[in-house]
Amino acid sequence: MLYLYVVYALCCVALLVAGIVEQRNHDRNLRRIPHRVLVNGIRGKSSITRLCAGALRGGGLLVVAKTTGTAARFIFPDASEEPVHRKFGIANVVEQIGIVRRAAAYHPDALVIECMAVMPALQEINQSKLIRSTIGVLCNVREDHLAEMGPTLDDVARSLSKSMPVGGVCVTAERDRLAILQQEADKRNCRLIAVDPDSVTDREMADFGWITFKENVAIAIAVAGLLGVDRRSALAGMIDAPPDPGVLSVVRVTAGDKLIRFANVFAANDPESTLMNIQQLERQHLISRPMTMVINCRPDRVERNGQMGALCGDVRPDRIVIIGEPTRSARSTIPADLQDRVVDLGGRLDPDRLLDGVVAATDFDSSIVAVGNIHGQGEVLLHELAGLPSWAPDELHAPLPPMLRTNMTVGTRVPAQRRTSR
Repeated sequence: MLYLYVVYALCCVALLVAGIVEQRNHDRNLRRIPHRVLVNGIRGKSSITRLCAGALRGGGLLVVAKTTGTAARFIFPDASEEPVHRKFGIANVVEQIGIVRRAAAYHPDALVIECMAVMPALQEINQSKLIRSTIGVLCNVREDHLAEMGPTLDDVARSLSKSMPVGGVCVTAERDRLAILQQEADKRNCRLIAVDPDSVTDREMADFGWITFKENVAIAIAVAGLLGVDRRSALAGMIDAPPDPGVLSVVRVTAGDKLIRFANVFAANDPESTLMNIQQLERQHLISRPMTMVINCRPDRVERNGQMGALCGDVRPDRIVIIGEPTRSARSTIPADLQDRVVDLGGRLDPDRLLDGVVAATDFDSSIVAVGNIHGQGEVLLHELAGLPSWAPDELHAPLPPMLRTNMTVGTRVPAQRRTSR
């Protein structure tokens, strides 16, 4: 029996020593990266991470970045990138240790990294132990992950604040709960910088080849300014930066005799961001009425399903197509006066039936807006739509080459994004 206790004690000592060695190695890697930018918030983190990295590259800094959103990516100093491989496909904050080690090997001036923690305790650990950012970004406070960080938006604001660097700087575009963020920043002796989206002009936004928001650009400009990069260089770097795979996009496809503008808004999971995206697309005349709103439901996102159903009251689509399951969670919150516009395609339909059902509910020369969560039937629908021929206003029914069609955003021809592996 004594033998077993000795073995157990030796194993505990070995684990303790290994932990101390790993922590010291990690601390050494952190010290090799002078500036560390941790991007947190509810919506737009991946896009802001890429914009910040691009802005710093525009100023001549050597920058490594890592995103976590729709598709986790490790971004090299030359802006090329590769997927972050995960065992069993499961995300874990511990992977940040390997990212820091890999980044430190390039001896960069800065690391821009997206916060991948949701639980408040993990967000604090991510900041205090794993990243120790010198500059924090808290982009916004929205209705999402309320079960983990809520139940109220004030609670969400306080939870997100746990990623603020003690004695550092935090940049935010949040307005409604700025007072709460300021209180949390004061507790950490952190200087809070609130950016003004209106400081970014429409002319500056017009230079981007994809859809982004003034709030995101303003944050990146502020982060770049803190590291000595002037506005013009920062904007040039952002414009050259490859967009996130989940970037808000509109593609034009033909299905039979129907001309469809398809807007992928799956990445905006909360209702406020979803509505903002749809309204921006309409303002820019990238989508038009009549409009079909496709809501993808997931069994583990019942609350979000209901939020998207209720959002129909603000969007007022001409048709509402519900896919995935359980569709009842979304249909029950759709306003009564819109119930006659609902087409329920719930369950796991085969790809052909799913596409045919969505197209059948869509008018000729109209728009489809896909909302909710991309996983499940949403991914199936996107895959089927990618196989349809594209059209342009000046070349109706003329399909684009596959590479251009895959990378096409807002219905225009753009070059394929740089993607190299290492």
